[in-house]
Amino acid sequence: MTTEPKALQKFGTFGGVFTPTLLTILGVIMYLRLGWVVGNAGLLGAWLIIIMSFLITLCTALSMSAITTNIRIGAGGAYAIVSQALGLEVGGSLGIPRYVSQGLAVTMYIFGFREGWLGIFPDHNAFLVDIIVFSVLFVIAYISANLAIKTQFIIMGIIILSLISIVIAAYEGSMALPISESLSWGSFKGSIENGFSGSSFWIVFAVFFPAATGIMAGANMSGELKDPKSSIPKGTLWAIAVSFFIYMALAFWISRSATEQELISDYYIMVEKAYFGSLIIAGILGATFSSALASIVGSSRILFAMGEHNVLPYSKLLAGQSKNGQPRNAMIVTGILIFLTLLMRNLNAVAPLVTLFFLITYAMINIVVIIEQNLGLISYRPIFKVRRWVPWLGLISSIFAMFIINPTVSLISIMIVLTVYWYLSRQNLETPFEDVRSGLFVSFAEWAAKHTWGMKKMQQRAWKANLMVPVRDVNGLKGTFEFLRNIAKPKGSIKLLGIEPFTEHSTLAEKLDDISASFRQKGVFSSSTVIHTNEFANGINYGSQALQGAFFRPNIIFLNLQDHDDYENELRPVMHESIRLEIGILLFSLHKTALLGQRNIINVWVSDRRGNWELGWDIGNLDLSILIAYKLKMNWNAKIRLITVLEKEEDVTDAVEFLNKLVNLARLPQTLTEIFVGNFNEIVEKAPSADLNIFGMEPNLRFQFIQEMTNKTNSSCLFVKDSGHESILA
Repeated sequence: MTTEPKALQKFGTFGGVFTPTLLTILGVIMYLRLGWVVGNAGLLGAWLIIIMSFLITLCTALSMSAITTNIRIGAGGAYAIVSQALGLEVGGSLGIPRYVSQGLAVTMYIFGFREGWLGIFPDHNAFLVDIIVFSVLFVIAYISANLAIKTQFIIMGIIILSLISIVIAAYEGSMALPISESLSWGSFKGSIENGFSGSSFWIVFAVFFPAATGIMAGANMSGELKDPKSSIPKGTLWAIAVSFFIYMALAFWISRSATEQELISDYYIMVEKAYFGSLIIAGILGATFSSALASIVGSSRILFAMGEHNVLPYSKLLAGQSKNGQPRNAMIVTGILIFLTLLMRNLNAVAPLVTLFFLITYAMINIVVIIEQNLGLISYRPIFKVRRWVPWLGLISSIFAMFIINPTVSLISIMIVLTVYWYLSRQNLETPFEDVRSGLFVSFAEWAAKHTWGMKKMQQRAWKANLMVPVRDVNGLKGTFEFLRNIAKPKGSIKLLGIEPFTEHSTLAEKLDDISASFRQKGVFSSSTVIHTNEFANGINYGSQALQGAFFRPNIIFLNLQDHDDYENELRPVMHESIRLEIGILLFSLHKTALLGQRNIINVWVSDRRGNWELGWDIGNLDLSILIAYKLKMNWNAKIRLITVLEKEEDVTDAVEFLNKLVNLARLPQTLTEIFVGNFNEIVEKAPSADLNIFGMEPNLRFQFIQEMTNKTNSSCLFVKDSGHESILA
């Protein structure tokens, strides 16, 4: 185990996500290749290439936003996202190649910086320039991510000045060519390297596309953000929007500022056409330096995260931190890797791997969202929602881009990922968190139960409302039909358990079959059976005990309290046995006149925690109450209101913080909260009205209390007891 750092600098949206993402996208390709792209493809072709490139990254950014608002993302960016969804084996198979490619990217950015530097000072020693730049980068990143962020602010200022230089040039008349001449499709004449022997749209696309692959720079800092759930979507999407506008505008400017021949033959055309060419050179140096800095900081965080999860050998060493929370050991290892790649002097052979590992990462993030969306588990309720076609478009376009850029290296990249996965799958990694694979298994088990027979306990992320409803009065069941359907819909189930003395001409089984068929027609799986017994409570308990041996056993028993029920002798024994068997309990008391009202508001009563306001994974007898409220909210299009009544005034601040944190971590948008101080029985009568009030159930729930709550709230009430296998925070 690693020791908790004494102080960890946390970053906001602008510094932690927007700045590194924007600076990585606005890289050397913008300065040295955008003109060539426009010269070959024409302005219309260049615009199409920019739109296509950013569309691919936008889809992935949207998918990433959905995932990051649905989980408590740890350190490691994309590695953390994939690991928490598909397990450490899949996350590591992506994280290890991604980490190595990030190191290679740092080296390539250093080489790009060196080329720009030698353009100014041709007499300087190339290797010495590389070593000095690497040393400066390493020192900045090693000291702290805070210094790296501050350095990037300076670089952003330089890039802004370079763009201002272009704006001034445009204002001073650099855009001399007519719009009709620039607004055309290109002739794709090629480049100096191939003697202008011709090119194609897809070759030009492959040259430009790496410019749009910097969207993970901010996500890599996930472990050091104040609020990654908010910062990653906002910062990444804003960076994409701003950089897209800049690229589109620059393409228009350069198309009217230089001829086709100038554009395809001179990579430094922007330097010559800008008002202050030296600022463009500074921008090139700044862009390569900032990209290298973001990559070295981000890659060390990926390595640190894998060390925390024991994915790699010597993981405890890699997970070591300094007193201010910096992953110094991971940084040293990363520095050694980069230094060794610097000695290679020529990375042309492996350079495509960098872009292709980015695209594999994008594809995996989209796959995660596709799986989560199609499983339909209640644990997937992101604050940032995306349409179903978005991850599909992101996945298909990412794979398409891979094979357009380099089919051979794409296959090699995929083989590397599969090889690493094969290796990690044999290491028996111990996942410290639950991932969505449990949901996959449970879904598969619906048609192939033999594959998941070993999963005796339903896992929290795969939780569904599987109700067992005892019935002896069919009319009472009909009265709660829609209520039951709204609790179970869409992925839950309802098991109707008829209880009656044996008679030869009973019609109960037939009636229950008809009602089960109605549930199925309305989108909820249902089945029914009848137990013949004179003892109502024993019949239910025998049914509960028998179903413990079934794989798809009910996890909630629904008791509809009616006038003919003997609470003490019939319902209380059922509740006691359900608690023993770890089955959740819903005891429903329908108000005679109010019924379920307008189905607009659901009150969930949170008990006074009396000094224990820490929010951990165990939140007491509250998980099932909120899960049921959330199901009803979605199916009723209603609002949830959390209410707590305190005995002491001094607990108000803690209670407010607890409820707000609960709403945030449980992903309960538009949830109201109310806190009262005083006597519970008095406040219940004064509390805001609702169509349904949900109360936690004490082990010895009194019948008098049920009646009082139903009368005082003037509404139907639901009394809930957790089974211990639910979690609203999952």
